[in-house]
Amino acid sequence: MSMSPFYVTTPIYYVNAEPHLGTAYTTIAADAIARYRRMTGRDVLFLTGLDEHGQKIAQAAEEHGVSPQEWVDSIAPKFAEVWEMLGISNDDFIRTTEERHKRGVQAFWQKLHDDGWLYQGHYEGWYCVPDETYWTDEQLEDGMCPQCGREVQHIREDNWFFKLSEFGDRLLEFYAANPGFVQPETRRNEVVSFVTGGLKDLSISRTTFSWGVPIPFAEGHVTYVWIDALLNYITALGYGSDDPADAARFARYWPADYHFVGKDIIRFHCVIWPAMLMAAGIEPPKSVFAHGFLLTKGEKMSKSKGNAQTPASLVERFGVDAYRYYFLRDVQFGQDGSISMESMIQRYNGDLANDWGNLCSRLFNMTEKYLSGAAPAAPADAAGTAEDATLRAIAGSLPEAYEERMSRLDYAGALEAAWELIKYANRYIENSAPWTLAKEGDDARLAVVLYHALEAVRIAALFTAPVMPATSAEVWRRLGLGDIAQVTDILAAAEWGGLPAGSVVTKGESLFPRIYDEE
Repeated sequence: MSMSPFYVTTPIYYVNAEPHLGTAYTTIAADAIARYRRMTGRDVLFLTGLDEHGQKIAQAAEEHGVSPQEWVDSIAPKFAEVWEMLGISNDDFIRTTEERHKRGVQAFWQKLHDDGWLYQGHYEGWYCVPDETYWTDEQLEDGMCPQCGREVQHIREDNWFFKLSEFGDRLLEFYAANPGFVQPETRRNEVVSFVTGGLKDLSISRTTFSWGVPIPFAEGHVTYVWIDALLNYITALGYGSDDPADAARFARYWPADYHFVGKDIIRFHCVIWPAMLMAAGIEPPKSVFAHGFLLTKGEKMSKSKGNAQTPASLVERFGVDAYRYYFLRDVQFGQDGSISMESMIQRYNGDLANDWGNLCSRLFNMTEKYLSGAAPAAPADAAGTAEDATLRAIAGSLPEAYEERMSRLDYAGALEAAWELIKYANRYIENSAPWTLAKEGDDARLAVVLYHALEAVRIAALFTAPVMPATSAEVWRRLGLGDIAQVTDILAAAEWGGLPAGSVVTKGESLFPRIYDEE
């Protein structure tokens, strides 16, 4: 397993509204892989942040009677609060109004200007203010923005352009040499088809408003907001800084292992972004993973459509870890996924309350009742029964199965692998019947059964931790173990026999009380 640094990013989110389920989905997915990679010993950098420039922000600020900076300053804390509520473990949080970002953006465009990749011209065509996106006549749908369905404006302004049209062949060669650059495969095919159809030069500046990063060599021009936003992935690492520490940080973490994005912005991340980097002599990221949309009643959830929901109400009802679990277990990452309150309740009651919560509750209770809350010693006879051997085998195969699936960002599959152990541990307890062993006075066999079940729970908690960190930490606490967040060698930690004899096991409250009101 590679021990190189691991750099994962979310897109930076536009501060035109509070975070909704869609933005939280991307962020939780990035958080889960970041947490897991830390548990495998990797030096992880997990970046998220905010996109705070553009015409839409300037208009919103004007409508509220404040400056654009005051407006974004009022919105930014709401994102930080939601990420804290959801247990997001990001290592850095960048805002495009920060000086480190502005400095890097200006250094980048100055380099491309000096190297001859930019020229001055004028843009005439259609512009969608809500999505801050340019469209051609052919791309419009019934005269409307093909992305959000709203009206577009016809604009004409003097701009600076990037020679994107010269990168078609280089991009196709890059895709061919790096088949994992665009994931999943369906998105890769879309990108190749788009580039094969021919690229046009890209407007990288605006002159009709001033809320943006100024172009250093062109007075009155500010950087087009989408291009400004893309550069955050390197400005957060110190690009454009003269500080040797920033240069070392950039060299350590770039290229990024993953950019997580929604499938609607792959054109920016998989075509424009790598071309910009190639022009600057910078290696493109290793992979852009474009996940699908969350659908409610068959429609994409988005702020521009007005059907977005906030995470707070769901967290209030289900709890943070159940929220995180549902979206990574019920929606196959990379595909569109329909979500509903009904399916969330079913997943909660079935997987979390009945399987995981019930397993921990009854096992800890029996340990307290039959063994005075002290974990038994590992059995001297390693052979045991066939069911003992099966439980150990499932636990032993979990690390490899989990790693294989997480390496493909198959969160649902990784959780399914963990649940194979959880479900069998429940079955093991039923078939072994510790209550009967206790009644019959078979203390030796009782100790073997409870040890096996406790050890299975300990290992299962390791592999549910990236998705349900608070629950796994609580399970380890009740097992009398240390802080699970300090695990940096999950393979060693998952070896059978890691539960020390005499660990104080406490029952505690139900981890996932059943939800009976299914209105």
